[in-house]
Amino acid sequence: MNDEQKGSAGSDQPPTESTSLEGDELTDQLADSLTMASEKTPEVEGAVEAEPEAVLEEEKVKDEIEIQIDLLKDPDWAIRREACITLGEMGDERCVEPLVHALRDGDWQVREAAIEALGMVGSPAVEYLVKMLRDWDIRKPAIRTLGKIRDERVLDPLVGQLRADEFHLDAMDALVDLGQPSIEKLLPLLKDREEQIRKRAVIVLGRIKDAGVLDPLIEMLKDGDWFTRLSAAAALEQVGDERGREAIKTLLKDPDLVVRMRVERILAGWKKRAATA
Repeated sequence: MNDEQKGSAGSDQPPTESTSLEGDELTDQLADSLTMASEKTPEVEGAVEAEPEAVLEEEKVKDEIEIQIDLLKDPDWAIRREACITLGEMGDERCVEPLVHALRDGDWQVREAAIEALGMVGSPAVEYLVKMLRDWDIRKPAIRTLGKIRDERVLDPLVGQLRADEFHLDAMDALVDLGQPSIEKLLPLLKDREEQIRKRAVIVLGRIKDAGVLDPLIEMLKDGDWFTRLSAAAALEQVGDERGREAIKTLLKDPDLVVRMRVERILAGWKKRAATA
């Protein structure tokens, strides 16, 4: 063993210091090699140079969003409306909360623009809008907006609003706007114990005009509530399938006079349309 080896073996210094130095040297070498590679590779150089441009573009968009949000407070309703439209076109989730606040705007045109804008933003707005259903003052436009968003998360909240007497018409319109995705949630309501809920579900299904609901609607012609039976007949007329036409003929012998009279008019109108088609 030479002196250097003896000195190393007899040293009181822990071996980790030497290891650490080697690790630092290895790190330096790796950094140097990456630097040299970046200097030699044009593609990498371009990527590095493009990064600040991407950051600047992101900051530009961010600034534009903030500008439009500030314009929502402008005293001119036309400027506020245009700001809503612009924010909707941007479609950024940062636009959601300001647009929801715009649903309270004193001008109806601004409120309408905010509804359309939130519909354009889409899914990022769902969670916030569902929370707004607890707010009496904003519930109506929130329901309308949810009907414009193709997201399965809107269905249960909207179906729940069918039980709210003050807002059930808005919920019905929203479910019709959503169309076919609403059907699966509405069909169980045809057996609800509340007559009003069964009737509302029947009406919405008729307005959706999907032939796939023919059998459930035909079954509703036997409902114990006369108005629900009549609603089912009207719904079958809207669907327009001949099977529905034959089915509602049974109501010509309904025990309720109003149902019989109304069904006669439905069948007469159906026949007239078929003749002129």
